[in-house]
Amino acid sequence: MRVIFPFSYYYPEQCAGLFVLHDVTEALAREGIESLIYVPTPTRNVPKDAEWERDEYQMGGKVHIHRFPMYGEGKSPIFRALRYIFCEIAYTHKLLWSDYDVIYLDSTPPIQGLKLILVHLFRKKPVVHNAQDLFPDSLVGAGLTKKGSLLWKIGNWVSKVTYRHCDKIITISEDCRKSLLDRGLPENKISVVYNWVDENAVVPVHKEDNPLYEEFGLDRGKFRVVYAGNLGNAQDIDVIIDTAVRLKENSRIEFVLFGSGGLENDVKNRIEEEGLSNMKMFPLQPSNKVSYVYSLGDLCIVSCKAGLGGSAMPSKTWSILSTARPVLANFDEGELKRMLDTEGFGIFTPAGDVEAMVSAIVSASLNPARCDEMGRKGRAYVEKYLTKDKNTKKYVDVIKSILD
Repeated sequence: MRVIFPFSYYYPEQCAGLFVLHDVTEALAREGIESLIYVPTPTRNVPKDAEWERDEYQMGGKVHIHRFPMYGEGKSPIFRALRYIFCEIAYTHKLLWSDYDVIYLDSTPPIQGLKLILVHLFRKKPVVHNAQDLFPDSLVGAGLTKKGSLLWKIGNWVSKVTYRHCDKIITISEDCRKSLLDRGLPENKISVVYNWVDENAVVPVHKEDNPLYEEFGLDRGKFRVVYAGNLGNAQDIDVIIDTAVRLKENSRIEFVLFGSGGLENDVKNRIEEEGLSNMKMFPLQPSNKVSYVYSLGDLCIVSCKAGLGGSAMPSKTWSILSTARPVLANFDEGELKRMLDTEGFGIFTPAGDVEAMVSAIVSASLNPARCDEMGRKGRAYVEKYLTKDKNTKKYVDVIKSILD
């Protein structure tokens, strides 16, 4: 059995969600199933010392990574759009002529479901779609359009084409599942598999053992609030900066941002304009430093712009919990809030509510024992429900089921 993965990015590139592809293909290999990852040459957030080859074989040859030539994304929306189109042409050719049994389709870029019309006509191979993002909701989240606009309607049509040509859809939360059911998809077509964290790789690091304090000149005596991830429209970084503005006279509380993205320069400018000596900003760190990054935080932020997070479940939540640090969510009400209320591994504040964020941070800074207790609960939750082996096995079972 062979599964083909037409993907937009892969290691050594640094971007969200690559661990899912990597871990699923490893899990498939352990079951004797081959994987072909078909991906452009690396251009996005590639570490300077990174090494890669056009063709690589891993897991005893069960995982084959083939990289085809493609120019880098850049910042021009026109060249990025053209790059997506060129990549889609390459993927379509590969799917029409390669030897495989199952197609595994990711949710990025969202237009890639369109090629299934042609592929299904000539190959009739089963398709598993991993809906990490729901389209066209993701367009709204990125600030590219509004619900009901012409672009949104086109996106809605694209998503219908994608879902229609998929045999199984894996989504990452019960709220996402409900959203898909509301769109009319049959219940037996949808499987919920939460994203996971490698609990043996992402671990708590004590302050005295964390090298990032020396690397970035941070004071171990501060109460630190950490945000790490994309600096984009959907994450509403402004609410974090506004909270820091309100707390800049509190010399004990410090904010640290690790990130990159479309609003990176805007964020830097705001920090400078507001004179925020209590907020430091550093580049997004490689995946092997996740334990150090989140262990810096006495609280670690998961945020979204109001109205954009109702069916989302950010994977960074699990990494935060795995380092035994509490989550500070500034988020829409939904599954994340229910988990926080039920499991007690963090604090919920409504999306965009600066006053609630300020109050939550001040309260937590005065009660470090409570923060430690929330962190312990989070680590226990990961070990019980969100381990790498347990959840990748669910992906394998879904992929095998469509052939059965």
